[in-house]
Amino acid sequence: MHRLYDFLRRHPTGVDSFWAVLLLGLCALTLSEDPTATALHQAGVVVVSLVMCLVLALRRRAPVPMLLLATATGLAQLAFNIEGNIFDLPMLVVVYTVASGTVRWASWFALVGGLLAPVLYFWRWPDPGQADLVHTLFGLAFAAFPFLLAWVLGDRMRTRRAYWAQLEERATRLEKEREQQSKMAVAAERARIARELHDVVAHNVSVMVVQADGAAYVLDSSPETARQALETISGTGRQALAEMRRLLGVLRSEEGAPSGGEYVPQPDVEQIEELVEQVRGAGLPVDYKIEGSARPLPSGVELTAYRIVQEALTNARKHGGPDVGASVRLTYFDDGLGLLVEDDGRGAQHELYESGGADGMGHGLIGMRERVGMVGGTLDAGPRPGGGFRISVLLPAKPGR
Repeated sequence: MHRLYDFLRRHPTGVDSFWAVLLLGLCALTLSEDPTATALHQAGVVVVSLVMCLVLALRRRAPVPMLLLATATGLAQLAFNIEGNIFDLPMLVVVYTVASGTVRWASWFALVGGLLAPVLYFWRWPDPGQADLVHTLFGLAFAAFPFLLAWVLGDRMRTRRAYWAQLEERATRLEKEREQQSKMAVAAERARIARELHDVVAHNVSVMVVQADGAAYVLDSSPETARQALETISGTGRQALAEMRRLLGVLRSEEGAPSGGEYVPQPDVEQIEELVEQVRGAGLPVDYKIEGSARPLPSGVELTAYRIVQEALTNARKHGGPDVGASVRLTYFDDGLGLLVEDDGRGAQHELYESGGADGMGHGLIGMRERVGMVGGTLDAGPRPGGGFRISVLLPAKPGR
């Protein structure tokens, strides 16, 4: 049944042509039942029947031209005294068709024409049995009601189609918005993972490079110092692998991969002290102090604080030059956490902080600003009076957008 309905919906002209042929057969039966009609009158009925069947067959392919053709045929019936019969049925159908379309002037034209048709009919062929006004008005209303009903049904169909079209358009728009939001979420997650990888790789590899250079320098003169440097390289490498394994684990999508696994907690403020000890072991003197009463902060704020300190100390070691020293201050306020990381080296190139943090080799300061902006904090970075570099950050107790 569904297949039949789908076939009929895909071939509207064929369906209308079937009804037109059926109507033509009924018109032929009506013509044969009137042997008293003249040849000229019969010829006029045949022409009107053929035209009206054509209107019925092409009503959905060309509704407005068929409406005008039906109107002209009705006027020709008045002119040539061809009284209405079953062949005038397509007038009702074409009124419905035009009313259900989108051409508004044609719809109103069909309504006015449908209401005037009974008036013209009774004027051209008056009924002697309805001489009084009441019966005449009742007859006009009864004859005009089918046209009015056809127009109302067609207009309601037009409204319903417009409503469904609006729903489909809205669903399509929502689907596109959902796809865009998904793409934005994927891009944001990639950026987050890229920042994490940058912080992990830049810091740990920088420590390993410094220790490797130191070990190669003192390998002959101080084997014990070289051994300690190699142990530091080994420990730093294991730490870097562990953090990278945690980050890249979320990107695994092989089928059949186990859903469970070990999860390493993300770094927080308490691990900053371990980070400072690691940097000290790599040869960078760091003065670390905590001011205020320590208290738990949101995980996003604590991770941001850790990564800021990590990136700042890495930049101090990369750009500070020889004999550089650094200081880290953590200050707990009532409404947030303050970070101040300074070094007394030669500082980074002016272009590094002038361009927002892109020096051609990385995006350290840009990553810092993005992290701080994600939790609703503020960051100030630039050269320190007297030499060196300073990074000042204020993070809120409650992360914001």
